[in-house]
Amino acid sequence: MIDLRLLREDPDRVRASQRARGEDVDLVDALLSADERRRSSGTRFDELRNEQRTLGKQVAKAQGEEKTALLQRTKALSEEVKAADAEQNAAKEEADGLVRRLANLIDPAAPIGGEEDFVTLEEIGTPRDFAAEGFEPKDHVELGQILGAIDTERGAKVAGSRSYYLTGVGALLELALVNMAIAQAVAAGFTPMITPALVRPAAMDGTGFLGQAAENVYYLEDDERYLVGTSEVPLAAYHMDEIIDAEKLPLRYAGYSSCFRREAGTYGKDTRGIIRVHQFEKVEMFVFTTPEEAEAEHRRLLQWEKDFLNALDLPYRVIDLASGDLGSSAARKFDIEAWVPTQGKYREVTSTSNCTEYQARRLSIRVREEGNKVRPLATLNGTLVAVPRVIVAILENHQQADGSVVVPEALRPYLGGRTVLEPVK
Repeated sequence: MIDLRLLREDPDRVRASQRARGEDVDLVDALLSADERRRSSGTRFDELRNEQRTLGKQVAKAQGEEKTALLQRTKALSEEVKAADAEQNAAKEEADGLVRRLANLIDPAAPIGGEEDFVTLEEIGTPRDFAAEGFEPKDHVELGQILGAIDTERGAKVAGSRSYYLTGVGALLELALVNMAIAQAVAAGFTPMITPALVRPAAMDGTGFLGQAAENVYYLEDDERYLVGTSEVPLAAYHMDEIIDAEKLPLRYAGYSSCFRREAGTYGKDTRGIIRVHQFEKVEMFVFTTPEEAEAEHRRLLQWEKDFLNALDLPYRVIDLASGDLGSSAARKFDIEAWVPTQGKYREVTSTSNCTEYQARRLSIRVREEGNKVRPLATLNGTLVAVPRVIVAILENHQQADGSVVVPEALRPYLGGRTVLEPVK
């Protein structure tokens, strides 16, 4: 959540951020009003409590009619204190609820607009000219069948639409990508983590996924647990309600987990293949650092993502997402989109977000600095590999006319030295 002091000092900035996101601007004034009531009722409560303590001393010394009058005032004052306390608690509850509905303040450098108003920062690599090579590229579903790597028909039979099996070299390809990603992350100083797939409501809400993204979250009502859509959630909550010494920062974690998404609102989109599915595996980078270092760390996360895709020899572009497409927690977000030949367009394979202090405030994670000063820190996240979409990109971009697929050199050590994925006989 945002800093209430900033809201009081510069409400226009918060209104502008909400407006740029396409979010409810009226929330700002509602929160200002609730915050003022909370503070004024708190002051009133403190004044009454002080009077109550003073009266207690006076009653002890008084006698006769004076004592009777003081006792009457004490009784009336007790009711006023209860009323002031109730008013303070109600205003606090309202303010706490409203501030959690406000999205993070957007970075001034982020483009303004909707989903299509992103800015392309760079394009890396050149898409292959399959026509010049003399054959029509096959899509990843056909290639998956030829290689015995992907089975969407039985996936749908067993688990419903947007489900799949990875079989044979498909399963080996997933494990290879995960191991390659973890190896890169460890070499960069990340601590590898295998995280819970089920989390309590406090963890899911604390990371901001019960706002705009709530419709895509699976909830187990009987257990009061959520299935995570990304290991960002358990990684962010790992230090929930903790104070971290400044000398330990940055803390960098690489979390491997299954991810579960309902894909609500995507009816008819990407129904073929494994681009948009309900369950997939992912390696996610997550960082706790100081707010001053967050912007530089964001660029480092982006570079680590680029290094991974460069090693896989995939053509891609980097885009700076516009304000209306950021998600409630991110102040700024970069996506990397890999080229998908049979679709003739770039598709998202990774993203990295600077969430500034937003998640840390919600999760009560702070840093202790010199002089015992304590304040919220910053959190950032970045996908190193979302397995199904990277498999799609590898199969389609490195395919050969006979349906075989050349294994990128950097991936070969993680595939037992295989140089080519061959069609099954």
